Amino acid sequence: MERIVCTWCQGQSDVGSRSCVVCGAPLDAKQLVTDSGWREAPRLRDMAEFNFGASTCQVEGEIVPVAEMNLGMGDSVYFEHHVMLWKDENVPVSAMNTGSRSFGGMPFTVTVAHGPGRVAVSRDATGEMVVLPLHPSMEVDTREHAFLAASASVGYSFVRIKGLSNILHGGSGMYMDRFVTQGGPGLLLLHGNGNVFERLLAPGEKIMVEPGGFLYKDSTVQMNTVQLPVKISMLRRSMFLAEMVGPGRVGIQSMYVHHGSE
Repeated sequence: MERIVCTWCQGQSDVGSRSCVVCGAPLDAKQLVTDSGWREAPRLRDMAEFNFGASTCQVEGEIVPVAEMNLGMGDSVYFEHHVMLWKDENVPVSAMNTGSRSFGGMPFTVTVAHGPGRVAVSRDATGEMVVLPLHPSMEVDTREHAFLAASASVGYSFVRIKGLSNILHGGSGMYMDRFVTQGGPGLLLLHGNGNVFERLLAPGEKIMVEPGGFLYKDSTVQMNTVQLPVKISMLRRSMFLAEMVGPGRVGIQSMYVHHGSE
């Protein structure tokens, strides 16, 4: 049977489908790529729906998108505590042990919602929802406070990146969330401020990214702090950028926000 292959996630959908059943990307929209190789993340249609495990996710709204998930029996998702918009009364929630980490002086909490039932999450900012289906044995790193939700099959941890956030606002570094799949596939939902663009770097290829614009990368992409001899103020005599070294995908957001260090 003939199938349509999604240009964003390579998922397959039935002929005649308007949206990818794996990531929700429009199947009848042209892929837009700049001359330098940045491709726009697909803008999901209002009420687009896709599947993961025994569950479905429906995207509501376009300016501040909401992910409404109908969790099947045995399925669960996790998300930062403050992004939950609403849930069914019968959907139990629990807290994930994330170790010693704080956000705005308060303990950093990741909440787990267990099916069956519905739960919705939304980031309190304008932008785009980015859907990243993860194949087995994949690892993706994202900037702190960018992920909306992830399926329980995706492992979660975090690392502190020194040298970026401390230069920008006097802190001790920024966190980077790390998502890893094991034997099975998983799903990761991100929120990008403004518009989101992705570029595939060849082995050894380098680009320089303003730290606030970094959104996500494959684990195969190295990220280094580079100091440029550019005087940017009376007190600062250097510009610090994130050097990305391929191979792998790099995602950026066009409207970035520098979070204060925890």
